[in-house]
Amino acid sequence: MCSMMRMLTGVLLMWLGWLWPAAAALPAEFQSKAKYAILLDARSGTVFFEKYADVPMPPASMTKIMTMILVFEKLKKGELSEDATFEVSVDAWKRGGAPSGGSTMFARPREVIPLNTLMRAVVIVSANDAAIAIAEGIAGSEAAFAQMMNARARRLGLVKSHFVNATGLPHPKHRMTARELAALTRYLIAVFPEYYKLYRERGFTWNNIRQGNRNPLLGRYAGADGVKTGYTKEAGYGLVASAVRDGRRLIAVISGLKSKRERAAEAKRILDWGFARFKAVKLYGKGAQVTQARIWGGATSLVPLVARDDIVVRLSDKERKRARASVHYTGPLMAPVAAGQAVAELRIFVEERLIARYPLVTGQSVAEDTDMWHRALDTIKVWMLGG
Repeated sequence: MCSMMRMLTGVLLMWLGWLWPAAAALPAEFQSKAKYAILLDARSGTVFFEKYADVPMPPASMTKIMTMILVFEKLKKGELSEDATFEVSVDAWKRGGAPSGGSTMFARPREVIPLNTLMRAVVIVSANDAAIAIAEGIAGSEAAFAQMMNARARRLGLVKSHFVNATGLPHPKHRMTARELAALTRYLIAVFPEYYKLYRERGFTWNNIRQGNRNPLLGRYAGADGVKTGYTKEAGYGLVASAVRDGRRLIAVISGLKSKRERAAEAKRILDWGFARFKAVKLYGKGAQVTQARIWGGATSLVPLVARDDIVVRLSDKERKRARASVHYTGPLMAPVAAGQAVAELRIFVEERLIARYPLVTGQSVAEDTDMWHRALDTIKVWMLGG
């Protein structure tokens, strides 16, 4: 980092000290109606609430998070293509299709379907027939695919999860914990953002049958964008939920609820409680000057760096006491520079951990200096100082 960058960082640290408001009182202690539950911060992994989070439970269709992670990993490695086709076997149709009475995409027996369509069916409507077809297509059988799930789970550090199938349909040995479901969801969101966006799609149509996303929070809870519902008579109603507010993502896992209505209400309640632990702080409004950057070969020597959008960060009381900020840009900045050009970003750190970044843009245009001697001197300075 050049000397100019170090100076800018120091100035920002002083400013942020004045910007943090006084700490607000924490919300009252939370009690959940769920039999199993956990709430954590996706960024840090900090757990805010847990209830029997390490007790193995029947995960029902929340299993399919693991099913899809295996698919996403193979796609990312180039071992699979979204255009690949898979056949829906008669067994997949019987156990997971319309005859089963469970969650289905209503595929026909022996129907050949592209993987990207099967993926959407699993993610959006929790289709068991699609999940079985994927498992059989990848591993030859669902049992073999379940062994792949178990092996991958161990490598990911999930020591209590055990999979017998790709769907979560009832089996006495098919178990996960709320904590490991939450950890798996963190991995999904962090590693596969290009596929995670599927979880917020609102509907899916196949064979002229339109179905809505099973997630009760989508479109009804601010910031909700996933993840997966689950239900069997043994498991009760469950949900892996995730929502983002002011750049802060929470992940909640609840299971063992008595009804769809209770599941939706409990998911909203635990997320509301979690978000209340964080104070949303507006550091800079859109267009507000954050700092200045040195510009070489320009009619002026400094250009203001301003917030491209409102800069709002949501932090807990503990984090606010330990937060710092710095500006980073690729230098040197050389004239001419147009107003509104994205040249830097403001980074917020807590205990040396990067928690948020916000783009900064030039606040004005800077033309080239017409004095050739000034420009020559600036060129020498850039060469000597590196920007």
